[in-house]
Amino acid sequence: MTDFRDPFDNIKDHPFDAALSQRYLVYALSTITARSLPDLRDGLKPVHRRLLWAMRLLRMEPSGASADVLVANPVRNGTSYKKCARVVGDVIGKYHPHGDSSVYDAMVRLAQDFVLRTPLVDGQGNFGNIDGDNAAAMRYTEARLTQPAADLMAGLDEGTVDFRPTYNGEDEEPEVFPGLFPNLLANGASGIAVGMATSIPPHNVTEILDAASLLIDNPDTDHAALMAVVKGPDFPTGGVLVDSPAIIAEAYATGRGAFRTRARFSTGKDDQGVWEPTGIEKLSGGTWQLIVSEIPYQVQKGKLIEQIAALINDKKLPILEDVRDESDETIRIVITPRNRNVDPQVLKDSLYRLTDLENRFPLNLNVLDATHTPRVLGLRAVLIEWLKHQIDVLVRRAQHRLAKIADRLELLDGYIIAYLNLDRVIEIIRTEDEPKLVMMDEFALTDRQAEAILNMRLRSLRKLEEMELRREHADLVAEQEDLQKLVESPQRQRTKLKRDIAALRKRYGPDTALGHRRTLVEEAGPARDIPLEAMIEREPITVILSERGWIRAMSGHRDLAAADTLKFKEGDGPQFAFHAYTTDKLLLATSTGRVYTLGSDKLPGGRGFGDPVRSLVDMDNEGAIVAFMPARAGTELLLASSDGRGFIAAVAEIMAETRKGRQVVNVRTGARLAVIRPVAPGSDSVAVIGENRKLLVFSLDEMPRMARGQGVQMQRYRDGGLSDAITFRLVDGLSWAMGGETGRMRTESDMTPWKVARGAAGRMPPTGFPRDNRF
Repeated sequence: MTDFRDPFDNIKDHPFDAALSQRYLVYALSTITARSLPDLRDGLKPVHRRLLWAMRLLRMEPSGASADVLVANPVRNGTSYKKCARVVGDVIGKYHPHGDSSVYDAMVRLAQDFVLRTPLVDGQGNFGNIDGDNAAAMRYTEARLTQPAADLMAGLDEGTVDFRPTYNGEDEEPEVFPGLFPNLLANGASGIAVGMATSIPPHNVTEILDAASLLIDNPDTDHAALMAVVKGPDFPTGGVLVDSPAIIAEAYATGRGAFRTRARFSTGKDDQGVWEPTGIEKLSGGTWQLIVSEIPYQVQKGKLIEQIAALINDKKLPILEDVRDESDETIRIVITPRNRNVDPQVLKDSLYRLTDLENRFPLNLNVLDATHTPRVLGLRAVLIEWLKHQIDVLVRRAQHRLAKIADRLELLDGYIIAYLNLDRVIEIIRTEDEPKLVMMDEFALTDRQAEAILNMRLRSLRKLEEMELRREHADLVAEQEDLQKLVESPQRQRTKLKRDIAALRKRYGPDTALGHRRTLVEEAGPARDIPLEAMIEREPITVILSERGWIRAMSGHRDLAAADTLKFKEGDGPQFAFHAYTTDKLLLATSTGRVYTLGSDKLPGGRGFGDPVRSLVDMDNEGAIVAFMPARAGTELLLASSDGRGFIAAVAEIMAETRKGRQVVNVRTGARLAVIRPVAPGSDSVAVIGENRKLLVFSLDEMPRMARGQGVQMQRYRDGGLSDAITFRLVDGLSWAMGGETGRMRTESDMTPWKVARGAAGRMPPTGFPRDNRF
């Protein structure tokens, strides 16, 4: 029958903000409690738990050898592999209605031995690698469960945990796994929910079990005693944990912090399995190279090598020559220094600082407790809550076993009554129409007992069977008494749990492949911030800047007088030429008052015409280059503009850190930066000459020291402006070059007639002073 009702009649009006907040709250709670945060009791998120549960139902648990053998030798596992696509299909069809790619990615993570300290899935095929390559499609890969996964799920059939209906109500799934394997801390977890996140590093199973045993023996064990056992994270990729014990202990006490980890430099292990500590591999001719054998956790090797190669290409680490990846099933990254004189520790510190050879792994112990409430807990609180869960599992297992024993004893009591009255029982069965009711009435049997007697086979009536039943009855009664004592005694529960933990510890002990510690805990200070100059090899160069702005650096200290004979473009010639070293910084000043800093090691070579200096710095086209010189540490400069204003500036304060340079002199409209000269050592006076050929001398103390500004008026002009300025010692007099090519100097010893206060007009210079008004 057609429904003619208007569907819009069912629309209800709600405030938009209330409807949005209510729906977002539902989504947020679902993300927190059913997706992103692990359960404290088994350390799993729902998708991982459902994957393992589906694999268990597909009979993919390990078999063929004892648990201890399978932990030591996983290849002894007799269970056949099954296609991952089959597992993913079961999971998304029965338990986890989400995308197949997300479920498969979660399954791949459980199988990667460089992600999980103790893998829960044994994969066959391409499951990705530490280089960052993705796994093959799920139709190609196969998998089965590992023994640690079986240990994590042990007891599921013994009434130890509750089951809940799946999303469609057709099946059931466990709310949590009951196994004794401490998966939360052993394998760690990471996830981002709404408004909160979790990040838990992997740990050593033996250390976690030892810490749990301490708490069983003494629930009041303090945090310091636990930290004496738990040394810190134990990453599957090894590496070195370099934080101090105090920092590590503080992080575990609060549940929040970060761990600083480094790659391991080593050439390999010796016969006793001990790592070589330096990583320096000697080569012929006194040369050497560094070997990286382990990298920090969650660092992709491919991207790490790209980082190091970028340092070489960008010339950010001049002491580094080359990097090669010679890894096979083990990691071997070869780092070649520029030459054999490079300090290996300097190279290591530089790589720690500039690449992911050192990183920080965050700790945020945010987990769901037994009530599905997110909580940030410290190490001690996590272990206590986990032990409570294991005690609950132990009691529930005992109660489940007691129920099974009671059921069996009920039947055994009926069987024994039947043996004691065997002839009468046979007679009843042969003669009565309702033998079940007659036996129940005559021998006071229960319905289950009578039914079991009627279902007995004739061969079970032999005398030997009666003896076995009485022996079984006695054994079950004894077991029942022990279990009842266990349920009623918390002390017995702790003793039993500690015994079980000891048995599990033997399986994952420090002498086993899975149990030995991989991450070295060794305190080290932060990587030294080594200046770039310390990494550059000091070599002499001759720097040449042409009139048209082409710059180049020639090796060695060339004859500066012959600079004009060098090769230049047509119509070009030398403007500045001086000696420097590859470790020097160079200052370049323009008439706009802006100062730029260039690295000598980055200058183009002496072949050809060089490169335009504007390709090295972001220089505008308005200003002309007025000065170019090496920046000497600890020295000062005299800066003066064409309007006669100037000041003194320290070289260290005007050096620019970027290509854009630094505005040092704020020149006024119509003026320009005219002079920038080093302040000569021991100088006490300043000499200024204007375009009007007036010379003025005043004390250097009258000049302010600034990092930026216009300065003060050095000389007053009626017409024109400043031509040149220089600092000198008054007692030595003022010297200048005489004309011609003789190179002779003339010195005016007595400059007293020209010495007045700063800001005066001055007077004509001494006889013979250059006509170009330049010192």
